[in-house]
Amino acid sequence: MDDIINPENEVDLLDQIEEVEALSSIYGDEWCVIDEASRIFCIKISNDLEGSKLTACLQIILPHDYPSAAPPIYQINAAWLRGLERTKLANSLEDLYVEHVGESILYLWVEKIREFLVEKSQSSETVDQPENVNMTTEEEEDDDEYMPDFRSLKLNTENAHLFMDPAKDEEAPPIKHGNTFTDRRSTFQPHLAPVVTPKQVKMVLEKLYENKKLASATHNIYAYRIYCEDKNSFLQDCEDDGETAAGGRLLHLLQILDVRNVMVVVSRWYGGILLGPDRFKHINNCARNILVEEGYTASTDEATKSGAKIKRPKSKKMK
Repeated sequence: MDDIINPENEVDLLDQIEEVEALSSIYGDEWCVIDEASRIFCIKISNDLEGSKLTACLQIILPHDYPSAAPPIYQINAAWLRGLERTKLANSLEDLYVEHVGESILYLWVEKIREFLVEKSQSSETVDQPENVNMTTEEEEDDDEYMPDFRSLKLNTENAHLFMDPAKDEEAPPIKHGNTFTDRRSTFQPHLAPVVTPKQVKMVLEKLYENKKLASATHNIYAYRIYCEDKNSFLQDCEDDGETAAGGRLLHLLQILDVRNVMVVVSRWYGGILLGPDRFKHINNCARNILVEEGYTASTDEATKSGAKIKRPKSKKMK
């Protein structure tokens, strides 16, 4: 944080200090200061139930213009939280922020996550929390360049409406499914959809999870990039779904190819054999293949022949 604080941010800083002091008092040892100067904190959240105890760790970065104009940047760490459940929880946090734009939100977020844990524990489907649910922990080499993948809501007072529930008459974008690829019993399959709003990203995920086969995948990694023409900037995000660093690598691929207004999901069904770094290669290759097939970028051979690095995507009408 800069030593000199702009006058317009002084109120935000005071609000942050008061909020952090209150949370520290309420949650005691569960509240942890990671880096006070950079405004990075975390809190361990549990359902407080005996016999079926679920826990999650909420990591937070407070931007200099929070809470007046920007949301906290956050990441939820929980081995059991994945897929549709993670999406639903993220959506509920986004809805809370939209309802309380400009206000301190962390206490409401923590209690919403706790409520989610209690509901999951009390559901008939809940069993004792496994140590690793659908996690394929593999030895990773040369990953030092990857920083923690904090997920930002990317909301502010101007674009908060983008994350509201979609209109009833709005249809989900068409979803294309690519060919499957199998290596040592792990199977990968890419999916692609044109998206121009965050609402459509939610709709695509919900539509995919209606398919029982896709919902049963060990990981559904995704990334998207939406070009905001009025601001000449991109709205983009990614999700690992338990495959650590895979979402960030997939988003990096989309950035390198400079594709826009598209979402790519890669499903992986783990076959019991660790693939090491090869899994990242397969995920990105699947993603690139479907981007080429749908005309969002040129194949390596085509780009070489034409002398062009990137083939701009053609405009597509939403169905």
